[in-house]
Amino acid sequence: MKKEMKYEEALAQLEDIVGKMEEGKQDIDTLGEQLKKAKELIKFCKDRLTKTDEEIKEIMQNA
Repeated sequence: MKKEMKYEEALAQLEDIVGKMEEGKQDIDTLGEQLKKAKELIKFCKDRLTKTDEEIKEIMQNA
């Protein structure tokens, strides 16, 4: 069973992909694959932030 990714891990992977793209270290053959991975990581991070925001709002309302 695959462990659940943490927000920090996803962000680090995304930063790595962006860094390689900025440095021109992505070859054309893997660029599309890396862009798909980046899209998944962005969605994961956005979803995690939204969930955390909702949890904080719920806690604050019940406090």
